[in-house]
Amino acid sequence: MTRIDIYDTTLRDGTQGEGISLSVDDKLKITEILDDLGVAYIEGGWPGSNPKDAAYFEAVRDVKLNHAKVAAFGMTCRVGGDPADDANIRALLDAQTPVVTVVGKTSMLHVTEVICTTPEENLRIIRESLAYLKTQGKEVIYDAEHFFDGFKLDNEYSLDTLQAAVDGGADLVVLCDTNGGTMYWELEEIVGFVRQALPNVPLGIHTHNDGELGVANSLAAVRAGAVHVQGTINGYGERCGNANLCSIIPDLEIKMGLEALPDGKIRRLTHVARTVAEIANQTPYGNRPYVGKSAFAHKGGIHVAAMRRHVDSYQHIDPTLVGNEMRFLVSDLSGRGNILALAEAFKLDAEDHIARKVLDEIKHLEHQGYAFEGADASVAMMLRRAQPDYKAPFDLIDYMVLVEQRRGRGMVTEATIKLSVEGEELYTVADGNGPVNALDRALRKALLPVYPRLAEFHLVDYKVRIVDSGSATGATTRVLIDTRNGHQRWSTVGASTNIIAASWRALADSVEYGLCSVQHDG
Repeated sequence: MTRIDIYDTTLRDGTQGEGISLSVDDKLKITEILDDLGVAYIEGGWPGSNPKDAAYFEAVRDVKLNHAKVAAFGMTCRVGGDPADDANIRALLDAQTPVVTVVGKTSMLHVTEVICTTPEENLRIIRESLAYLKTQGKEVIYDAEHFFDGFKLDNEYSLDTLQAAVDGGADLVVLCDTNGGTMYWELEEIVGFVRQALPNVPLGIHTHNDGELGVANSLAAVRAGAVHVQGTINGYGERCGNANLCSIIPDLEIKMGLEALPDGKIRRLTHVARTVAEIANQTPYGNRPYVGKSAFAHKGGIHVAAMRRHVDSYQHIDPTLVGNEMRFLVSDLSGRGNILALAEAFKLDAEDHIARKVLDEIKHLEHQGYAFEGADASVAMMLRRAQPDYKAPFDLIDYMVLVEQRRGRGMVTEATIKLSVEGEELYTVADGNGPVNALDRALRKALLPVYPRLAEFHLVDYKVRIVDSGSATGATTRVLIDTRNGHQRWSTVGASTNIIAASWRALADSVEYGLCSVQHDG
């Protein structure tokens, strides 16, 4: 099986994405995660550019890595300079990494207009910078910046720059689509041309996603002979991002039959994608291929019905191959199969007439402003309540919420609630910092003596959305509540023109679902 080396540049190129900033500790955590995934190289940063990257390279020396080699990134020496006296080259050596990656100018436009030198001088600084680093015992990777744009301008000179890198001792030459605008058929043809011109030189590919082709261009390069692919987790990077390794890796292994990670490590891919997003304080994109929450989520009734007959009918791979899972969503687009599939997931019995009844109720409620695809626990409660022998842990008799602005005390909120629990009426009053908080506290005050494990339930998210904004203050409000019990998490929904009523429905569903369905962590 052909081996493709994965070179991760999340810690350097990825942090150039807007809104992404990683501390030294963040970078060390991600380093260990990437090593456990099994990538071949981890580009830690540019040690000559800022103190944080220099601190990372010092700290990472104490991290035991089992798979990856850490690379420091930098430029060729300055025009007219000697590599031995160049501060940037010295910073690369001071990083004490086994691998250094050096970027150089390949496009005549950048040679004459950006670094303002002659073509001959550019070839010299490429060749001599790499040669000097090789004398220091480093594995040297050469990144040919703007290679594809440069090739189109002057293919002879762009090849001369690669030859200069080879003459300087580069262990690998990486062709970079730095502006991300090359089409995949052009790129594959150009990589093939370079493969023939430099038949004994290992080639790599580094692409950006400005044309939404970062992944496609990386795969095209591999088809043309590249044996090394650079990219970032979740496609983080400057402008539109870098090539997304979370798509490239499964495409290489599952679709192309190549080896990108050690055996079995690909099953950690979804975990890695979501953990890196969490560390980077980025919201994971649900519709990311392979690793997104929605990547194997099925909503349409016809799709779900087919999936229940044959699991491959509407998904291209088994999601467990990349550590993801199949999900069935419920909405007004659902069919009976969606309800039955969800009942199976919750280990509930649902006869055909019950499924139809719940489906009709869902369609009716969604017309009123509910949305159930993100609130599976509310659907589970509808299925439970439809069972002829279901007995609710509590029944609401009535509630009242009072909000007052009092002189000298400010805003005061108080909730009064009356429940029936096992035939006994319970009446409680509680205050709160808002009407929903007061209702929540009153409900808990009433139920905790009967159901002590309610203390383990914690509301972790509360979202409000206006469904029909054209109705102004009379609009329907949708409330989504997420609740957690240790490692278990569930979501419920309510909707009404009255935000308190919407909140109560979501809150009551959350508590009732937890009491009926969630296993005790202790």
